[in-house]
Amino acid sequence: MTALPSQARVVIVGGGIVGASVAYHLTTLGWRDVVVLEQGSLSGGTTWHAAGLVGQLRSSSNLTQLIRDSVDLYSRLEAETGQATGWKRCGSISVARTVERMVQLRRNASVARSYGIEAEEISPKQAGERYPLMRTDDLVGAVWIPGDGKANPADITQALARGARAGGAQIHESVKVTGVKLERGRVAGVHTSQGDITTDVLVNCAGLWARELGRMSGVTVPLHACEHMYIVTNPIDGVTSDLPVMRDGDGHIYFKEEVAGLLMGGFDPWAKAWGMEGIPEGFSFGTLPEDWGKFEILMRNAIERVPALETAQVRLLMNGPESFTPDNYFILGEAPEVRRYYVGAGFCSGGIATAGGAGRALAEWIIADRPPMDLWQADIRRFAPFHANPAFLRERVSEIVGVHYFVAFPNRELESGRGLRRSPLYERLQARGACFGSKMGWERANWFAPAGVTPKTEYSFGRQNWFPHAAAEHRACREAVARFDQTSFSKFLVQGRDAEAVLQRLCANDVAVPPGRVVYTAMLNERGGFESDLTVTRLAGDAYLVVTGSAQTTRDADWIRRHVPEDGRATLTDVGSAYAVIGVMGPRSRELLSRVSSADLSSAGFPFATSREIGIGRAMVRASRITYVGELGWEL
Repeated sequence: MTALPSQARVVIVGGGIVGASVAYHLTTLGWRDVVVLEQGSLSGGTTWHAAGLVGQLRSSSNLTQLIRDSVDLYSRLEAETGQATGWKRCGSISVARTVERMVQLRRNASVARSYGIEAEEISPKQAGERYPLMRTDDLVGAVWIPGDGKANPADITQALARGARAGGAQIHESVKVTGVKLERGRVAGVHTSQGDITTDVLVNCAGLWARELGRMSGVTVPLHACEHMYIVTNPIDGVTSDLPVMRDGDGHIYFKEEVAGLLMGGFDPWAKAWGMEGIPEGFSFGTLPEDWGKFEILMRNAIERVPALETAQVRLLMNGPESFTPDNYFILGEAPEVRRYYVGAGFCSGGIATAGGAGRALAEWIIADRPPMDLWQADIRRFAPFHANPAFLRERVSEIVGVHYFVAFPNRELESGRGLRRSPLYERLQARGACFGSKMGWERANWFAPAGVTPKTEYSFGRQNWFPHAAAEHRACREAVARFDQTSFSKFLVQGRDAEAVLQRLCANDVAVPPGRVVYTAMLNERGGFESDLTVTRLAGDAYLVVTGSAQTTRDADWIRRHVPEDGRATLTDVGSAYAVIGVMGPRSRELLSRVSSADLSSAGFPFATSREIGIGRAMVRASRITYVGELGWEL
């Protein structure tokens, strides 16, 4: 066994496919002093029992590009390293039992083509010709993507590790990280079961253990394990090595060829969370007890789709835990709590497909100290500390597993983990018929149901039931006056001698304005790209109120804090929950406010972009004449 080095340029914790990919890409980009620490053996945790499906299409062009990067890498990795990968470009068929599912598949195919992925709508008959074992008489249609494929996860991990070693990386197995050394808010080293390593960069690719590893350093990594099951059969007549991957979302199931038999698994509509009491010691290659009762719905649906399964001999029911996040997107990037602490985890059963591209993106992020592309959907800064609450995670991830194969109706809201944050107006809005959605944990009114109408969105791809009611709200705001609960917006106080200098550097607009002025501005990065879109209100010579989007709380706070010089005199305080905000908007907003306030609200007395304290009834409020609805209005 090779002794641990005393120092390394970067330490990667976790020897699954993602950790191996990050190491491989760091070395190919010229970083040689790379150390990977794996508490068990390579591919332990989730990688070794993953199904190995590689579907290219994701919800954005950049996330899709990561998968395409994976496909490109896997197709050449065996020739490069000499290690078999099991990669096969067999294509995939997604089938629809319902009209709604077919609408989604058509949309998916259109999006795929816009991203440069070949995708073709095919008939049930054509689907049956490509997948002869499939029953097709109950299908509406299907989509064929010839560039999709499958791979052997453990073999790809070994190939990536071999490539990383060839580039100079050291990989140490049976080494457990027991702590992380921090100095002045930055990574300074790791403590392990075999000694300490000094390092400036830590990459948390610990998979199932990533949340616990993050807690050692105060880093929020909101993921939780759920049981994920699949069966593997003995050989079945008609199953060939080039049989496509097949997905039946209405049945919550997928199929792929496995040694002349079938591997069939799925995503239960309400999954079983696992590991509530912690992950057992030495679990790296552990499995969970078979649960045929829980698997029954998937098995019944699978037999409907592939009748040959009814008489096939099942040689294995695999039940292995996989990590899921609160929103079904993986976690990538630098932690806002600790500089040079990076995370690549929580891949929501898509780690094999994503690992190649995500490893490259994270390696480039580490080297350049900035993301190589817009990866906001995966950025760790989309979460707040409350997202790592175990009770919330257990509830949410049980629903998230099923989201994989939900029909992706517009405006779909998750039902679990709700009610975390409510404004003081919540009960009043509820009494007025509000149908609530959720953003950054806040319950927010999406629309209001009139008397006799249930405040519940009826999902569809056509005009949904809220449309006429939302139209009435829109008309009131455009023609008269409307009130908005804007409490969920993120709010920061930036204070100190250097507050102006810090914000002037970050903001595109000029924020060196007199107290009482509101500035609408972009917040930029070094490349001139947008980091955020917000308002900056000067409260005093050394104090500003920054108001930004609800989802941007962690990201924007991190961006501002990291640009305060070490010797700078400026602080940022999150006051989002300290202030409720009511928007009064519309051409008659001045008339309404004048009934409850003696303040001069005229254009001359209260010009646009003015902010000052006024009396509303017996209360004093900060009123800012600013609007995002295109009409006269104030935020109170």
